[in-house]
Amino acid sequence: MIEQLSFFESEEIAEEETHERSEEEQKEFEEWREKKKEAKARFTAMQNLPYEVKVRRAEQRAIEFIEQMDARGCNAHVSVGGLDSITLLIFLRHIGIDVPAISVSAVEDKSIQRIHQILGVETVKSYKTKVEVLNEVGFPVISKKIAGRIDLLQHPSPDNQTVRHAILTGECGAQGHFAKNSRMQLPKKWLELFGGVENEKYGTNYKAAPFLISNKCCYFLKEKPCDDWAKEHNSWPFLGMMASEGGQREEALVDHGCNYYGKTVMRSAPFAPFLRQDILQLALDLDVPVPEIYGEIKRKTDGTLYTTKAQRTGCSMCGFGIHMEERPHRFDRLREQNPKEWEFWMYKCCTDKRTGQKFGWGRVLDYIGVKWEDYPSVQLSLFDLQEVEQ
Repeated sequence: MIEQLSFFESEEIAEEETHERSEEEQKEFEEWREKKKEAKARFTAMQNLPYEVKVRRAEQRAIEFIEQMDARGCNAHVSVGGLDSITLLIFLRHIGIDVPAISVSAVEDKSIQRIHQILGVETVKSYKTKVEVLNEVGFPVISKKIAGRIDLLQHPSPDNQTVRHAILTGECGAQGHFAKNSRMQLPKKWLELFGGVENEKYGTNYKAAPFLISNKCCYFLKEKPCDDWAKEHNSWPFLGMMASEGGQREEALVDHGCNYYGKTVMRSAPFAPFLRQDILQLALDLDVPVPEIYGEIKRKTDGTLYTTKAQRTGCSMCGFGIHMEERPHRFDRLREQNPKEWEFWMYKCCTDKRTGQKFGWGRVLDYIGVKWEDYPSVQLSLFDLQEVEQ
């Protein structure tokens, strides 16, 4: 959710408009940028350490976090989802850290849920169902950043007027250093499809989508329930995040490192410098039970480890990044694995408030230009042909 420019977005904008800053502001910005480069270089060096060194460092960071929690009178827990965090849970137990494990298991694949049960992971309930999220909050599509901006455009208010103006025009206020043509503006492709809410005001001719877009799905499904559990138990999490996953996670881990002790947030990500090969090797070393959705961990002829089925998993109704996937994409694979679930998500999961008609991800994918109905090709039976002829 973007109610104001983030610090990093403000600095992205500032970098484009250096001529509009004073000499003192320019000096501060250059110092900030140099610190960012140094932090990135240090983190890259950690990522390039040998596997055995990274594992020992992960053990040290985990023990340090437990010691800090004890010193602060707090508890710790493991937030568990897919293979990475399952590996983290078993790793922590292997080094003698036995803390509670929690998960909103209902949003995970059935095979992941079975592993959670075997490992004794406590189930936390979502505050909204997936269907409620899509109907009431919006579809998670394109990316978290883009979805957050579209969400603001679809919910205009006096409080977000300045940010909406930047999203539509690229023109920022004081917090964005009065930049023009800033990166806050939606890319033209998405402006054409989602920028039409205020056509009359801006004299534009953009489209307005017949459905809601949002980046708040994880907030209601996972983040808020787990945060509330943590507050109730005075506990802070171990997370299976890796900077190699990119995006906002990478930015946070590079800036704050494995262990972070803030005023309102504390967490440990012992695997932060790990690469994908590291986590798969550790899973093999610890004999981690691999959920069926991933298949098996195998090694290519060049030594590279991989999982024979899914490389990554997520919620079955998540669409972030779908527009960049090759066929078969995630919804194609869902169709092969569970045709009934695919049919529900594509055609029936939502109700149009204006018409009362059922619709689903199919409408969204059609709107953003992602093919979905033509794979796999289905051969009509004789019975089907007779129905068509009638």
